[in-house]
Amino acid sequence: MAVPRVGEPAPDFTLPGGVLADGSFDRADHTLSSHRGAPVVLAFYPGDNTAVCTKQLCSYSGGLDRFTELGARVWGISPQDLDSHEGFARRHDLRMPLLADTDREVARAYGVAVPGLGLRRSVFLVGPDGVLRWKHVALLGATFQPVDTLARELAALDAA
Repeated sequence: MAVPRVGEPAPDFTLPGGVLADGSFDRADHTLSSHRGAPVVLAFYPGDNTAVCTKQLCSYSGGLDRFTELGARVWGISPQDLDSHEGFARRHDLRMPLLADTDREVARAYGVAVPGLGLRRSVFLVGPDGVLRWKHVALLGATFQPVDTLARELAALDAA
């Protein structure tokens, strides 16, 4: 499946997820379309507790206040299940929802699934109107988009 293009509606989905809050890992379904009215950062990452993914998610969790100031929600999405996500969140005190795309259906809808390997590290910014406004799909998963870049793109959305 092709990667959705900027300016097109972002593929809607519902995934189970969990977020660490006050010591408990609150599990609930997360539906993209139910967050219309606010931008959503979708951060697809290959795996819990791997070196680059840990750096990326710790960076985004540490920068969560900047995203919140811009009115944005940040969701981490990977193929691991909720038990894995809970351990990852607790181990690194991650404060954003981690969603379980165990069958990689959402990764396929966004064109970032890689047969036999999992998924490509990627970030999609979905505008308050549900339209894809910015994306970055990595060819190699050794780096990730920094908080500053994402904050700049979110601020540009707000200014548009």
